Amino acid sequence: MFQLVLDWLEAAQAPPPQPCAEAFSHPRANRRIALAGAGVAYEFKRGRRRTIGFAVGPEGLTVRAPRWTTLGEVDAALHAKARWIVAKLGEARTHAEQQAAARMVWQEGARFPYLGEPLRLVLDARQRHGPAAAVLESEQAALHVGLPPQADSAQVRAAVQAWLTRQARRWFTQRLDHFAPLLGVRWHRLGLSSAGTRWGSAGVDGAIRLNWRLIHLRPSLIDYVVVHELAHLREMNHGPRFWQHVQGVLPDYLELRAQLRQQGRQLPVW
Repeated sequence: MFQLVLDWLEAAQAPPPQPCAEAFSHPRANRRIALAGAGVAYEFKRGRRRTIGFAVGPEGLTVRAPRWTTLGEVDAALHAKARWIVAKLGEARTHAEQQAAARMVWQEGARFPYLGEPLRLVLDARQRHGPAAAVLESEQAALHVGLPPQADSAQVRAAVQAWLTRQARRWFTQRLDHFAPLLGVRWHRLGLSSAGTRWGSAGVDGAIRLNWRLIHLRPSLIDYVVVHELAHLREMNHGPRFWQHVQGVLPDYLELRAQLRQQGRQLPVW
């Protein structure tokens, strides 16, 4: 209670923030400040910690401070990191806008990449295979799903994802079987993941997990991830010998790795 009174007195005595050209606002903002020409409304929390901490996430800036820290000290710390905070807020906003633009609208005519090539979605209730067994027409580069044109986006999304994950499992299995002998290893089980930032993982027991969204990428990039995970069955680290195993199978792995980093950020947002 005593700290709340001190906070209220400090806030009442502080001059009102000046209007700024650009504003960043956290949905749970309870304090505002002008930083490097930008108005920043941020979420402020007190807790059991020794220092003032800043975190910039999708929602905006969150500041955490020890219970004994004055608001003046918090403002001083924010001003000391003003350029970094505003830069990170700008990056977060740009990333959110890119994510929104990339988010798929699951309806008739939607386009999405499959093995690096665009595929058009066709909704056709007469399609005899039904939504669970969508059919790919290679000549038209179209995926025919047995749903009516007025099907809601959740139904369409589920049908397309089911088809893509089936294709992913089939494709990944073939590539694992192809590369494992070249690396002198044996894999025992394939699992599909939907991790947001991780393409794959390997266990000492020979279990391989691959992100099903890799099926959006062209085959050479999928091969890089497959080889990367199989190489971990030889070396469970990223030391020089690990990369020697990768290079022995994929001499251009450095170029493929760079392309994966770039193109992986451009995939549809589900």
